[in-house]
Amino acid sequence: MEIGIVGKPNVGKSTFFKALTLADVEIASFPFTTTKANIGIGYVRTDCVCRDFNIDCDPQNSYCIEGQRFVPIKVIDVAGLVPGAHMGKGLGNQFLDDLRRADVLIHIIDISGRTDESGNSTEGYDPEFDIKFLEEEIDLWFYGILKRNWEKISGKIKYAGKNLVKELTEQLSGLEVDETDVKGAITRAGLGEKPDWSDDELRNFSIKLREISKPIILCGNKIDLDPGNFDRLMEKYGAIPTCSEAELALRRAEKINLIKYIPGDSDFEVLKNMDEKQRTALDFIKQNILKKFGSTGVQQSLNNAVLDILKQIVVYPVENENKLTDSKGNVLPDAYLVPEGGTVLDLAYKVHTDIGDKFIGAIDCRTKKKIGKEHVLKDRDVIKILVRK
Repeated sequence: MEIGIVGKPNVGKSTFFKALTLADVEIASFPFTTTKANIGIGYVRTDCVCRDFNIDCDPQNSYCIEGQRFVPIKVIDVAGLVPGAHMGKGLGNQFLDDLRRADVLIHIIDISGRTDESGNSTEGYDPEFDIKFLEEEIDLWFYGILKRNWEKISGKIKYAGKNLVKELTEQLSGLEVDETDVKGAITRAGLGEKPDWSDDELRNFSIKLREISKPIILCGNKIDLDPGNFDRLMEKYGAIPTCSEAELALRRAEKINLIKYIPGDSDFEVLKNMDEKQRTALDFIKQNILKKFGSTGVQQSLNNAVLDILKQIVVYPVENENKLTDSKGNVLPDAYLVPEGGTVLDLAYKVHTDIGDKFIGAIDCRTKKKIGKEHVLKDRDVIKILVRK
């Protein structure tokens, strides 16, 4: 599971990525600062179960701050996209290749309208154009792959009796598309499973497949500079107000103990005296970002992508159901993201293949009841997995 950060050059993608991951990436105010994908680890924020049990936890694969558990997930900062990317313009080929791996796309747009379609500085640009062109570029990329291979695909269906869904899935496997995605796109496009689609129907199928397999979250970045675009785009597209520079400043100040700040919070606490420049910058963030919008939007965007779009829940496996520890005595050591509807057996395999292979049952640590492999997990479950020796 990977989250892709996308958008045209010079809109703050790399700043957003660094604010999420604190990875060392180049940030500059000119197009194509990112010439290859940066990969890092972001953290989904959720209420930790330690408070439910009134205990202090010892996280190993994640971390916990004041009852907030942060669970790791891979994040990709993709090279900037410009119109014509599907034909190889700009860094289009690299962008689309990096994009294949992402399960959800966080689209960073410059809500201030100070960056044109190529990533150059300007004034009065309408960021709504960016929303449309990015979707269209991915749609055309999907369509181009299908169009080039449609004659071969339809021939296999007509003359070799092959299944259309399976053939399309195989053809699009490099885009991380599965049969469920393909079936859903066929249904949404109102098409049948015979290879008699017109060119317009093939385009419509491509659009629906992109919507299903690469859902997009919109972030209206540089909200502190917005001349009035956000309200319009929020109402029309549901964009998240974002200031990635503010989040990065808060994360850096927290790292050197100037402030106490938990990513995603609506406020921070000053811990040390600071110079006038630092104090002015932090006061601006508090008054114009946090108080006005409730957060910088960065953590909210990642949580939205993982918990709302991908429908993930957080589950805590332990070895001792009474002390809630692992074999080394760490309390609530691990937190795993699993899809809604996932089973205890799915969790066992996520922890380790051998544990899944040797699975014989599990214990719900809240109820102390034994549960079977088909038991459906709930968010914040604490589970002891039983294996044969």
